[in-house]
Order: sequence, then C-alpha cells, then structure tokens
Amino acid sequence: MSSGTDERETLPTRPTLPLRVYVVEDQVKVLKQQLKLLEADPAVTVVGTALSGEAGIPEIEKLEPDVVLLDLSLPGMSGIEITRKLKASRPKLEVLIFTTFDEEAQVLEAVRAGASGYLLKGTPKEKLIEAMQEICTGGTVIQPSLARALLKQFKAPSEPAPHSPEPSAPLREEPVGKQLSDREHEILTLIAKGVSNPEAAQMLGVSRATIRTHLEHIYKKLDVTNRVEAVTEALRKGLIQM
Repeated sequence: MSSGTDERETLPTRPTLPLRVYVVEDQVKVLKQQLKLLEADPAVTVVGTALSGEAGIPEIEKLEPDVVLLDLSLPGMSGIEITRKLKASRPKLEVLIFTTFDEEAQVLEAVRAGASGYLLKGTPKEKLIEAMQEICTGGTVIQPSLARALLKQFKAPSEPAPHSPEPSAPLREEPVGKQLSDREHEILTLIAKGVSNPEAAQMLGVSRATIRTHLEHIYKKLDVTNRVEAVTEALRKGLIQM
C-alpha cells in the first residue's frame, strides 16, 4: 500500500479511448500496412499521416494526437530530430519510434530526445496497441535489445587508461540493492528485459496499478522520471544485472 496520497496523484490515468494516433512513415507500402492494422482496432483512431517530418510536424501541432508513431529513418529530418522538435513544443506528446531493424545508437538517441520507446516494424497489432496504451499511462516501451545496449554503454572499461591513477571507489558507494526493495528490484529487472506493465502484473500476480505504484517509488529512489532512465541508472549503479 502507498503511504500517502502524493504518490498516487503522480500516477498517470488511462487516457480516454480511442487513442488519437498520428503516423509518420515515408514508405507508402509500409504506411498502408500500418493503417490497415490500426484502423481495424476500435482502441485507436488515426487522425493523420505524413511521409516526412517536415510535412507532419505542422499537422501534429494542429491536431494534437495522443501518440505519434514515428519512423526512425526518414528523408530530410530524422526521427530523432522530429522527436526533439515535437517534445520541445508539446512535452506531453507521446512518441513511439518504429523501425525495421535494431539501430541501437539511434534508438538510444531518440529516447534521449524524448521518445517513450520503440518497436520493430512487423510487431503484432496487439503488441502495438498495448505499447501505445502503455506510454499514454506513463510507461515506456523497452525491448531486450535496447536494454542490452544500455548495459554495454554503462559497463566499466576492462582496462584502465595508460598512466591513469588508481581508481578510487567508483560510483557504487551504496551496496547493491540498498535503494530498492526486493519487489522493486524484481519489477525493474523485468522492465529491463522488455516486459510491459501488464505482463509484469500478470507474472507477479498483482494489478497494473500496483506495478505503476512500485515504478513511482523506483523513480523517486533513483531520481529519474521514466522507465528508460530507471533502467539506465540501475545498470550504471549495478543495482540490476542483465
């Protein structure tokens, strides 16, 4: 149980359905396939599409969708640039990157620019809809390959630099696990492996609201604001292992 109302008040509520979605995809064939999937589901309404960021940004700012489903590799402005520009003007807009293969460096940069995660093109419709609902309730879509990239990024180098002084006790002054309860550690480890909030709730036999509450506690303890940052910080401090 939460100890106070402040933590509950920070938990995002589920948006009104259907979700209003805008799609930016430069390949017409792929765009048509995406629209066919999305338009068949009553949980979403596609409010607009564009073949480039230059065409899409003005419409997105005018239509104010809940989610932008954004191709990472576009002609002209990249998905990273588009994400940065959209988040600067509309911080609450949710951006979900859609790509054809694992472009880990670009995906990480897009997340830093404000994207709430990414999916590979060809993801089943159910997973796609669930991912959009997830980010609209404060979640982040992390796939295992992204978690592995985060782990590689924050691993300590195996060899010290030449002539460098003996390293003093690094950033792990606190014992592993000190900041997180056993349940919080369990949930964050699942999140790092790409498990969604609903999947984590089912695996642990608790409600989605309980998972979100635990995540809020994790964010506060690690001084972060979302799941990607939480995984990054936990990996950096050695609080979780992949």
